[in-house]
Amino acid sequence: MTLYLDVSAGVNVSSGLGRYSRSLTHALIPHLEKPPALFYNTIEGRTKPMAGLENLPAMRVKLGYKAWRMAVWMGQLTGRDFRRLTPGVSIFHAMEHLLMPLNRQPKVATIMTVHDLIFELFPEHHKTLNHLFLTRAMPLFVRRADAIITVSQASKHDLIQHYGTPAEKITVVYEAADAHFQPPTPEKIAEVRAKYHLPEQYLVVVGAIEPRKNYSRLVEALMILREKHPDLKLVVVGSKGWLYEPFFERIEELRAGEHVIFPGYVPDEDLPAVYGAATITVMASVYEGFGLPILEAMACGSPVVCSQSSSLPELGGEVAHYFDPFNIEAMVAGLDGVLGDEALQQKMRLAGPPQAAQFSWERAARETIGVYEQIAGVELSKIP
Repeated sequence: MTLYLDVSAGVNVSSGLGRYSRSLTHALIPHLEKPPALFYNTIEGRTKPMAGLENLPAMRVKLGYKAWRMAVWMGQLTGRDFRRLTPGVSIFHAMEHLLMPLNRQPKVATIMTVHDLIFELFPEHHKTLNHLFLTRAMPLFVRRADAIITVSQASKHDLIQHYGTPAEKITVVYEAADAHFQPPTPEKIAEVRAKYHLPEQYLVVVGAIEPRKNYSRLVEALMILREKHPDLKLVVVGSKGWLYEPFFERIEELRAGEHVIFPGYVPDEDLPAVYGAATITVMASVYEGFGLPILEAMACGSPVVCSQSSSLPELGGEVAHYFDPFNIEAMVAGLDGVLGDEALQQKMRLAGPPQAAQFSWERAARETIGVYEQIAGVELSKIP
């Protein structure tokens, strides 16, 4: 009985889907009676090794993302079977939205993690060809999978509403902040503040620059807040994603360039201090399948003020403060209410770590194995 994990995102993507793939894989291993095998697709020279997993059996395809996703889609449409790429496979978990065709006998139990359906909800936030592929391929993948894992109740709701997926086919398994996200020491904060030239008072956002992150409205809110808080800056930790040009155009229109800081790549060892030193961590997204930076920030003792949309209230609970992401006045009011109250900031800093601790990768691993066992009808866990 061989379990394969498709960890393509883990070896190709630094954050988001990549972090999910790497963290869940590491968490699964101690709970499995037999170590899993890995499968991934990548291009030579672009692979990021998954530290600590080098000794696991692995199969690799060297096609690149666009070519591979078309091959997978065509394979599903035509009833092909790719199991020669995964010798001995009995259970296959696609950790992102590409379900390899495994359609012939003997039956392979297939599980796919669906992180979100943003492309269905906000098509204007995607490039045309990417949107075209996802809207045609994802419904097929969801139907073909024996079980679906989602990372939030919001994503489960969207699957039911948009694809008519039976609720009993979907299991919600929450992600978590990695263990190194903890309140940083004053010494580490001072070191990181100097290294990245961080101001004394700043809002921080973590995530790729793309339309759904809502950074254009946030920078407008920043300029309004600066009338009352003149030292306030915005720190953007994230690379350029897609359709990012309007954000930079908005910065120019508002003459906000000197007030928005781009520190570039921030490694994991420094990120907790970037969170911890921030006055507020903000997530202004119009939609998030999960919103991992919220948990990371709270684990590091940062006050969190975020959008009230999608999955974010599931994570922030009563600790985070919320605003309407489409209303700049509401965004300003929500942020100003925390910026102007140091006692409230301290209360939120203390409440953050316990809230983040409600989510753990160990729990995610146990619940994920439960899905495997239910679908395959076998016991895989070595820890009862």
